[in-house]
Amino acid sequence: MCLALPALVKDVLPDDTARVELGGVMKEISLALVEDVRPGDYVIVHVGYALSKLDPEEAAKTLALFEEMAASAPAVAE
Repeated sequence: MCLALPALVKDVLPDDTARVELGGVMKEISLALVEDVRPGDYVIVHVGYALSKLDPEEAAKTLALFEEMAASAPAVAE
C-alpha cells in the first residue's frame, strides 16, 4: 500500500526541488515529475517526490480527513 500526502509548496529551489510543509514539518522534495509548480501550490508527495499538483479545495478536504483520523485514533504510549 502506498501513501501520498498533500503538501504546501513554500519555496521553489534550484535543480527541480522545492521546500514544502507537510504536517507542520518542512521538507525538501523533488519536482522532477511535475511541471509549473509555484509557492502556494499543493502537491501530492510520495517518498520525496511530487507526483502531481492538487487543487487547494481537495488538499483541504484530504488534510481535514487526516486530522479527523488522528483525533479519533487511540493514544500511543511512548
